[in-house]
Amino acid sequence: MTGPRHADRPSHTEGSPTNPDLLEVAPGVVHETVQGWIPELATEEELRVAMEKAFDYRGDVTLTSKNGTKIEGYIFDRVTGPSLATSFVRVLLKDSSQRSKIAYADIAALAFTGRDAAAGKSWEAWIRKYWEKKASGEGDLNLQPESLD
Repeated sequence: MTGPRHADRPSHTEGSPTNPDLLEVAPGVVHETVQGWIPELATEEELRVAMEKAFDYRGDVTLTSKNGTKIEGYIFDRVTGPSLATSFVRVLLKDSSQRSKIAYADIAALAFTGRDAAAGKSWEAWIRKYWEKKASGEGDLNLQPESLD
C-alpha cells in the first residue's frame, strides 16, 4: 500500500492556478534615518515611540534628564512598564564601560547624536561599491565581505 505522492497534490498538477509570485510574499523593511533627529517629547506616547526608535538605533544617543544632566551612549536594553516611572533604558556610556539605568519619567530630551554605525551597509550599497571599483579598474577585486575590525 502506498500513500499519495507529493507530485499528485492539486497544486502540482497541470492547469494549477497557483501563482508562485503570490505565495509567501512579505513586504521589505524600510529603515528610517533618525541620525541627528531631536524628537518632540510632549506626550507620554511621543516619549515611548522615541525611546523605541532609540533602542533600535545603531548609534549613540544623548539623553537629558529633568535635572539637566546629559548622558551620552548606546541604548542596549529597555523595559517598558505600564507607567513612565516603571519604564527604563539601560545605556552603555560613551568612551566608558560603565552602564547607566534611566527611568523614562526622568527623561526631558533625547537626541540621536551618534553616527549610525550600520548606515549605508546594505547589500545593495555593497554591490554598488564593488561595481564602481571594478569599473574604475581597481585590481584584486573579489566578492568577500569586509573585515569587521
